[in-house]
Amino acid sequence: MIALRGLTKRYGAVLAVDSLDLEVHPGRVTGLLGPNGAGKSTTLRMVLGLDHPTAGRALIGGRPYRELEHPLRTVGAVLDARAVHPGRSARSHLRALARSHHIPDRRVEEVLDVVGLTEAAGRHAGGFSLGMSQRLGIASALLGDPELLIFDEPVNGLDPDGVRWIRDLTRSLAEEGRTVLLSSHLMSEMQLTADHLVVIGKGRLIADAPLDEVLEHGPGTAVRVRAPHPEDLVAALLAEGAGVERPAPGELVVTETSIERVGELAHRAGVALHELSTRGASLEQAYHELTSNNAHHTFSNGDPL
Repeated sequence: MIALRGLTKRYGAVLAVDSLDLEVHPGRVTGLLGPNGAGKSTTLRMVLGLDHPTAGRALIGGRPYRELEHPLRTVGAVLDARAVHPGRSARSHLRALARSHHIPDRRVEEVLDVVGLTEAAGRHAGGFSLGMSQRLGIASALLGDPELLIFDEPVNGLDPDGVRWIRDLTRSLAEEGRTVLLSSHLMSEMQLTADHLVVIGKGRLIADAPLDEVLEHGPGTAVRVRAPHPEDLVAALLAEGAGVERPAPGELVVTETSIERVGELAHRAGVALHELSTRGASLEQAYHELTSNNAHHTFSNGDPL
């Protein structure tokens, strides 16, 4: 488990992370979201001991990262997929990591197979595409068979099959009882992957809740209607107090009623329907509602934190 206790980081006059208190629990995928510069990367760096907090603590299993006896066997992380010596092969990179933690070479071959890099294992990492670098980074994270995984934007550079693979991998790791913390800008993918969401803005905690609860902050389920002549249906819907939007000719977006009721009213009014479907709440909409008043911090030179 990851526990943040009053975690704070200040860069001069800029408060990048502001007294974060939260816990990331095992057995589920926790998604980390926030606008650019919200403090996500700074928070992850403090969890991994790469940055020192100005105040507060970041604990892994009750201990700071620097006090872990076997860090690679406890935490696997990918913050920068390109952080590999370009002249080393994928296999030699993993073997060097493995030997630093007394991990047998057979584990190197196992993780190469898991991430689909066995055939490319002898190639120099400097020639890898971003997607292949992501796979190598994930292999490094899995090398020590850790109980806690941290992935920062792991789907960058991956094709659709690779994105689905990451989704299946992270969910399977959580199902094994591991702690999985995942940061991503792809809202649709996060909605399919995460069980729990942590949203931060201006370095502060905005939301720490199950996915379903966060979705409640977005517009609710709506009914989409396509009809060549919907006027009588619109009149009937408005008479019942339903909300009706007309985004395009022959199209309606109906709220405050059910899809069954829309169908009944269309039948009574003699309106031919070409489509009648529901449109559920999206994470993108809920995220916008949560973060619309949380503009990001920047350094004095304009670079986001």
